Amino acid sequence: MQLTEKQKGVVRGAGMAMVITLITLIGVLFWQPDFLTPSNTMAGRLSFALKADLFVVLLLVISIGRLARHRFHEPADIDGGGMSVGTARAKSLQAILQNTLEQTVLAITLHILWAVIAPVSWLAAIPVAVGLFVIGRLLFFSGYESGAPARAVGFGLTFYPNVLLLIILALIALRIVG
Repeated sequence: MQLTEKQKGVVRGAGMAMVITLITLIGVLFWQPDFLTPSNTMAGRLSFALKADLFVVLLLVISIGRLARHRFHEPADIDGGGMSVGTARAKSLQAILQNTLEQTVLAITLHILWAVIAPVSWLAAIPVAVGLFVIGRLLFFSGYESGAPARAVGFGLTFYPNVLLLIILALIALRIVG
């Protein structure tokens, strides 16, 4: 199958995001910085993850706010998506919000699972994953309307850390690592 130019752009962006994800997350697992390691109690672990995830939730709030602000200021969209056809901008902001909600649910779920299951010395992966999430969402927001290649790095930096954490958690559960 011959890839289109857009598909090639997505592959480049996604590939870049994958490399960044692997370097940063695997790097922090080997580095194991003490200053990013919580107390080894369940409360300490969960508190650590939830505090980091405040930034994930903040991006969801920003996404909701962007759509709400647009709807308030745009007469054609003020009644909401269920009551109007919606302008192109409203549809774009709604799609960004939907994707951000999906990514937020996945990230917070995996961060909590990671906090509970992973060795305490590996919990530094959570703030690193959150950092990638924040950078990824901001890139996704800014590139969304320019098309798939423009948002691919942002999507990848949001999604791939979660996939990597999930794979490692599965390996821990199977007692292959950790």
